Amino acid sequence: MPRFDVTIAGELNLDLILYGLPEQLPPERELLADRMMLTLGSSSAIVAHNLAALGSRVGFQSRIGDDPLGQIALDRLQQGGVDVSLVRRVPGSVTTGLTVILHHEAWRNILTYAGTIAELAWDDLDLDYLADSRHFHFSSYYLQRGLRPRVSELLQRLKSKGLTISLDTNDDPDDRWEGGLHEILQHVDVFLPNEREACKAAGMEDLEAAIHKLSELVPLVVVKLGRKGALAQRGSERHLSPSLEVVPVDTVGAGDSFDAGFLHQYVRGADLPACLASGNLAGALSTTRPGGTEAFRDAEHRKSFFREH
Repeated sequence: MPRFDVTIAGELNLDLILYGLPEQLPPERELLADRMMLTLGSSSAIVAHNLAALGSRVGFQSRIGDDPLGQIALDRLQQGGVDVSLVRRVPGSVTTGLTVILHHEAWRNILTYAGTIAELAWDDLDLDYLADSRHFHFSSYYLQRGLRPRVSELLQRLKSKGLTISLDTNDDPDDRWEGGLHEILQHVDVFLPNEREACKAAGMEDLEAAIHKLSELVPLVVVKLGRKGALAQRGSERHLSPSLEVVPVDTVGAGDSFDAGFLHQYVRGADLPACLASGNLAGALSTTRPGGTEAFRDAEHRKSFFREH
C-alpha cells in the first residue's frame, strides 16, 4: 500500500488578490481596491491542498525562500492536511514567489514574481518519496524553469515505479508553447488543459482538431470548458459533463480545483463521468470564496455545498 494517493512536485507561493479596481489602470495614479485577499496560491499547491481537503493522501515537494511569505504558504498547505516534510527552505536573495491578481468584473491581470518557483531543481527532489504513491501530478510546466530540462526523466522514472501521471501545463508566459512539451506528453496518462491551453499545446486554433491531435499523444485528454463544463476524450470515447449553476465570487484557482476533484476520483478507479462530475463540483465550490483554496478550508461551507449539489 503506497504512503500517498497523489504526490506533487511544484511551486509553492501566495496569491495577493485585489478587488474593486477601476477597469482602466492609468500610470502614475494611486488606485484604490475595495477588498483584498492574501491566500495560498500556485497551481501545484492549490491542487495539493484541495485534494487533501477531499480526502486524498497527498505528499508535496517544493522549494521556498527563508522568508515570511514562504512560511505562511507552508503553514497553509500543512493546515490543509498535505505532507510538507520534504519542502526545502533555502536562504538567500531569491525569496518565495508571489502572484498579484488584479481582479476586474470580466477579466483579470496576473502579475507573478517567480522567485523560488523557477529555482526548484532536480536536486531538490526525493524520488523515493514521490514514488511512494499511486499517482503523480505536475503543474505549471512553463514556470518550472529549473526543473523543466529533466521533467521528461522525472516522469519516466515515476512511471517505471508504476505510478500514473497527470499534467496541467497552465499558461506559458512567453506564449511559445515549446520546450519539449510533446515529448513530455508521451509519458502522461491524463492531460488537463483548459480550452485555450489545449489549442496552444496542439498548435491549432480549432478545439476539435486540437483534441484529436492531443488524444493521439495522451491516453486521456480532459479539457476544462469554463461555464460549458468539461469533456474527456479517451481514444474515440468522449464524455461531456455540464458545469454547476453557481453565482461565482472569484474564479481564481477554479481550474486547479477541477484537477483536484477529477484526480480524487481518478486514482480510486472511478469511471470518466464520475471523475468529470467530481471535477466540476470541486471547480464550482472553489468559485464560492475568494482565491483557490478558501472554500475548501471552510469545512462547514464545503460540506454544505456538497450536500446541496
